[in-house]
Amino acid sequence: MTEPVFLETERLLLRAWREEDIDPFADMCADPCVMRYFPETLPRVKSEYLISVCRQKQEKHGFSVTPVELKGTGEFLGFVGLSRPAYDAPLPFDPCVEIGWRLMQSAWGKGYASEAARAWLRFGFETIGLEDIVAFTIPDNAPSQKVMRRIGMKRDHDGDFLHPSLSPDHPFAPHVLYRLSRSDWRQGLGAVEGI
Repeated sequence: MTEPVFLETERLLLRAWREEDIDPFADMCADPCVMRYFPETLPRVKSEYLISVCRQKQEKHGFSVTPVELKGTGEFLGFVGLSRPAYDAPLPFDPCVEIGWRLMQSAWGKGYASEAARAWLRFGFETIGLEDIVAFTIPDNAPSQKVMRRIGMKRDHDGDFLHPSLSPDHPFAPHVLYRLSRSDWRQGLGAVEGI
């Protein structure tokens, strides 16, 4: 059995899913503000299913999106992590590893997504040796794109695509693609850390 990835940052713990995460996760995924850039809010049964998928991906790949917990208080803030997308139809740039996040409204604007994402980038590039990590969202999702840029990702204009899980005429079908290569990450890390 693969051991759950455990990462720690200055303020956060990134840990395995627990049963007590179900209620706050379901509340977050049912919040229209949190889900405003997704096709729909999720009923509790779908949120429970998503947690089970995350656990399966953790077992299969050795990583997945994981809960973000505030140190000291144990407060559930949302999730951040790496994932191998598995849609019914492939993405135009498959195979790939995606970095993603979703946080409770109470956690917005505090830099938690960027802080946790940087820890996951380090894990992806240094620990498991990925060459490239992608992120994508709808064009209107400026907050997520801001995080993507903040963690060093660059927009791949030629890679923009229609999401294969949605009808091509769905308003949320168009997606923008961001990328970060291991070499670019290392160069950016050096600038940040003075290497």
